[in-house]
Amino acid sequence: MSLSDLLRLWFKNTLEGIARVILRLGISPNSITLLGLMGNLIASVFITLGMIQIGGLIVLIMGPLDAVDGTMARIGCGETKFGAFLDSISDRYSEFFILGSLLVIFLRSNNWQACILVYIAAAGSLLVSYTRAKAESLGYSAKIGVLTRVERYLVMAPALILNVPMIGLWIIAVFANFTALQRIWQVWRQVKNENKNKKNSLEKARN
Repeated sequence: MSLSDLLRLWFKNTLEGIARVILRLGISPNSITLLGLMGNLIASVFITLGMIQIGGLIVLIMGPLDAVDGTMARIGCGETKFGAFLDSISDRYSEFFILGSLLVIFLRSNNWQACILVYIAAAGSLLVSYTRAKAESLGYSAKIGVLTRVERYLVMAPALILNVPMIGLWIIAVFANFTALQRIWQVWRQVKNENKNKKNSLEKARN
């Protein structure tokens, strides 16, 4: 079970209570998803202007919305394919807004090593989600990993608030890419077992 699943389990009653209140106000899950996206965009503006800690606080506040919108969809009108699609896309944009704002800061100071680090972190974050999406489209599971979306949020938000973004970037750059490799390995094992079972079935059929 991933940290994301554990957090949803631990805070299930709290999330459902908040979700019901918001639903009574007539606000849709997709609206909350878009609110989180806009919040992270605003955070990236503050970071670009050099107010990294304020941006980090906004990122910290926006994080729980990622769990609330899904809970709202589940207990309210029901989860929809477009809602799930929008949630996933907004998560990717939110991460790129924050990483992009850090890239702007490092470009201004001609810190090319940090720019490369942002690139590696962004690539890892993208590949973590892409490997799972591609695997599931092919009928395989790829949910394992040490640094999923929730863990990346729990790394980056404090790093921004404490004004040590480089530490957060290093953690994400290393462990997000490691997570992508974990998922590739998981899919490879599933394919290998699937081919082995097919081979055994053919041998049994011949006998």
